[in-house]
Amino acid sequence: MAWDVKGMKSLTVVFLNLANVLVILFLTVPLLALVFASVQTERTLIGHYMDIIPRELTSVNFEVIMGRPVPAMWSIPKAIIAFPRAFGNSLIVATSVTLLTLVFGSLMAYAVARLRVRWTQTMMYVNLATRLVPIIILMVPLFVTLRRLQLLNTLPGIIVTEVGFLLPYAVWILVAYFLSLPGELEDAARIDGCTRMGCLLRIVLPLSAPGLAATAVIVFLISWNELLIPLIVTSKQEMMTVPVLLSTLVSDFHVYYTLMAAISLVGLLPSAVLALLLQKYVVRGLTAGALKG
Repeated sequence: MAWDVKGMKSLTVVFLNLANVLVILFLTVPLLALVFASVQTERTLIGHYMDIIPRELTSVNFEVIMGRPVPAMWSIPKAIIAFPRAFGNSLIVATSVTLLTLVFGSLMAYAVARLRVRWTQTMMYVNLATRLVPIIILMVPLFVTLRRLQLLNTLPGIIVTEVGFLLPYAVWILVAYFLSLPGELEDAARIDGCTRMGCLLRIVLPLSAPGLAATAVIVFLISWNELLIPLIVTSKQEMMTVPVLLSTLVSDFHVYYTLMAAISLVGLLPSAVLALLLQKYVVRGLTAGALKG
């Protein structure tokens, strides 16, 4: 009986390790395909698309998206020269959206978690309901509103819109984390004369670093990869973000596979760096509410 239990445990460990390997392969194989496509010319990729290992290696795609003129490229879309600016626009938008969402989301989440009144719970359900509405349905009224506010074709217009759409995510995550923190610390601070805002700034937020980091990563990733909002809000090339630029490389006559692969790889860098820097906080922040009690 003891051997059977030990044998079952060993089989379970083997099965879990095999499952982990399969999941890792499932996630990394598309990335490897992206890497291989980015280091080939368009002619080679289309002519030998069944080859697993590239027949040639070249850096021409990365040189093109960085603005270097490359005579070897027979056809380069005009929009590709805007990649450095589009990358900068994406950084500005994603960073601003993340910071503003954390600020307003922290205030809203703290009110919901600590102020036991009916309207806070109602607001939470309203927040949830807003995420059930497809964004495409709201594009016409959004366009009209931004036009009246003179925010079309501007980065602030994109930032304000994305903050409004991403606030519910931040509030739901942070409410769960704030509820996992002991309220006795704040009660003691209130007795010593600390205000609600002082409790939030001096006690709650410093203890909520994992929750804030998890929220920041999620919001940054969503904002960085957002296509529909920048596509609707802006029409000028100088205001394009990376996802919008990628969409312009797909036309009725040609798809620039290798250039898209190179842009996608470079576009992965900010998200990957942020996730690696904050990875130790993310799991703690996302599981805090589930582990409470």
